[in-house]
Amino acid sequence: MPEITPLPPDYAALLTDIRQRVRQAQTRAVMAVNAELIRLYWEIGSLIVGRQQHEGWGARVIPRLARDLHNELPEEKGFSERNIKRMLAFFRAYPHLGKVPQPVAQMDSEAQGPQAVALFPPDLLLALPWGHHAELMAKVKEPAIRRWYMQAAVQFGWSRNILVMQIESAAHNRQGRATTNFAARLPPPESDMAQQTLKDPYVFDFLTLAEGYRERELETALIAHLEKFLLELGQGFAFVGRQYHLDLGGDDFYIDLLFYHLKLRCYVVIDLKRGAFKPEYAGKMNFYCNVVDDRLRHADDAPTIGLILCQLPNRVLAEYALRGIDKPIGVSTFELTRALPTDLQSSLPSIEAIEEALAAEEGGDA
Repeated sequence: MPEITPLPPDYAALLTDIRQRVRQAQTRAVMAVNAELIRLYWEIGSLIVGRQQHEGWGARVIPRLARDLHNELPEEKGFSERNIKRMLAFFRAYPHLGKVPQPVAQMDSEAQGPQAVALFPPDLLLALPWGHHAELMAKVKEPAIRRWYMQAAVQFGWSRNILVMQIESAAHNRQGRATTNFAARLPPPESDMAQQTLKDPYVFDFLTLAEGYRERELETALIAHLEKFLLELGQGFAFVGRQYHLDLGGDDFYIDLLFYHLKLRCYVVIDLKRGAFKPEYAGKMNFYCNVVDDRLRHADDAPTIGLILCQLPNRVLAEYALRGIDKPIGVSTFELTRALPTDLQSSLPSIEAIEEALAAEEGGDA
């Protein structure tokens, strides 16, 4: 039997180091391939736009080009008529991306010059997959808002589906909007980071609860859809427990939902409330944060944060209630259905109009 040679003491560290280097190299390879694809599509858009401007090419050339590319390069995907039009739109939106001279003297770009470079630096554009760019160009027209989603998608690793979901729920309008006392209770930059972590409102449109549901039913439903709940809460939340038990001097207390935030390095206590915010909610949350800080918080952890989720907003009461509270606490609202855009709301008939139309039909049938 061969003799087993003992491993050196630092073997495990060596194995971990090599594994990490392999994973990093694989990630760099994928990113490099993606960057080359984005540059290729930009260059194709540049070539076609140049021909259109200087040689008078019409839009009818694109369907023919799509067919010929399919015939010449049958193994290559991504050259449909629709995708080629996206390449033109991509070039017009970001003419500064390539290092090649711009072939067009004047373009109807969404963002040009130094502002475009500042809003959409090449590193950011090359970091996103093509499918993400297609969705952003189609759904987000305002450059500053588009940049917000680009940065968030890169930072949090959003898939294409998650990006679309965040756009449709107007995440950029909700991030950092919670009513909090973080500026007074947390040092900068921790206070800014914590503020940007919370939203208002939170949208739980993945739930199907009957009217008159109880807070415990809401809690149960959120845990039953934990993956979607965590996605709505945002990057960094790790679930610790539901109805987390606290025994204090023989009395039992239960935290609705307890999380740990991996980036803020702190516990997050969430209390669910139906109806509007009430000032006494802040005192109860302050109590829970005190206990978690005393019983669960480690020496290296940041102070525990409380988040009170109410059904109806009352920012004035929340601001006064939090003013004298010692612990960092935020107050946000939640919605079970996604609000309709204003332009769509105005185009929908009212209940009264529907009833009048039905009455008129019944009168005509009589």
